[in-house]
Amino acid sequence: MSLSIRNQLPGTVTSVTPGEVMATVKVRLDGGQEITAAVTLEAVEELGLSAGSTVRALVKSTEVSLATGPVNGVSIRNQLPGTVTGVVTGGAMARVKIEVAGGELTSAITKDAVAELGLDAGSQVVALIKSTEVSLSNA
Repeated sequence: MSLSIRNQLPGTVTSVTPGEVMATVKVRLDGGQEITAAVTLEAVEELGLSAGSTVRALVKSTEVSLATGPVNGVSIRNQLPGTVTGVVTGGAMARVKIEVAGGELTSAITKDAVAELGLDAGSQVVALIKSTEVSLSNA
C-alpha cells in the first residue's frame, strides 16, 4: 500500500498504556529517540501492539511544527532534534526537510515561519509533533 504521508519512521513499541477508549503507545525509533502515539484501543488490538512490536510512526507533514530549540512548558510530547537539509518555498507555504537520527522528516509550514525562524540548510531545529497526530502501522 502506498501512502501520501511523507513521514514514516520505523521503530519498536516499548509500552502500551490503555485507557477506556484510547491508549498511549511509546515507540523507540530506530534512531534511538522515543515518540508517543495516542491511538484508539481498537487500533491497538487490530494491529496487535505490545512491547516488542515493530511499527512505523506516520505523521502528515502539516502536523510537524518546528522550533529553533527545545520547548519547555508545552503539552507536546514529541520533540525530535534534527538538521534542516533543504527548504523549498512557494507563494504561501514551504516544505522543510529535516534529518533526524534514523530518518528524515518533512514539515509543511508557512513561508513567513521559515523567514522568521531563519531556516535554511544546516539550521538546527526541533520537530514538534502532538501524540494525537502520530499514527502507527505494522512495519
